[in-house]
Amino acid sequence: MQTYILMTKLSPEISKQVKQRGKLGRNWLDQVKQKCPEVKFLAHYALLGSFDFIDIYQAPDEETAAKVSLISRANGAFQAESLMAIPYKRFLELTEEITEE
Repeated sequence: MQTYILMTKLSPEISKQVKQRGKLGRNWLDQVKQKCPEVKFLAHYALLGSFDFIDIYQAPDEETAAKVSLISRANGAFQAESLMAIPYKRFLELTEEITEE
């Protein structure tokens, strides 16, 4: 399984629904679990910056990761940015592979 990072920014309309935030978040998570049962969530954080939330999860492929992003967009995310993450140890191994002579 590959690790992905999803950064989301809510639309202004959804951001104003502060009292509904918990319900909206559970609805999103339920949809992801139903439509992408193979996804394993590792962490979920609220952010104080240009994005509202960050989710770190594992998925079998980029198409499944795209579904998670699309579900976010369908549930009020104004912006959803998905990034593939490589464990740092593996990153160092890759740097060794390209610098060996």
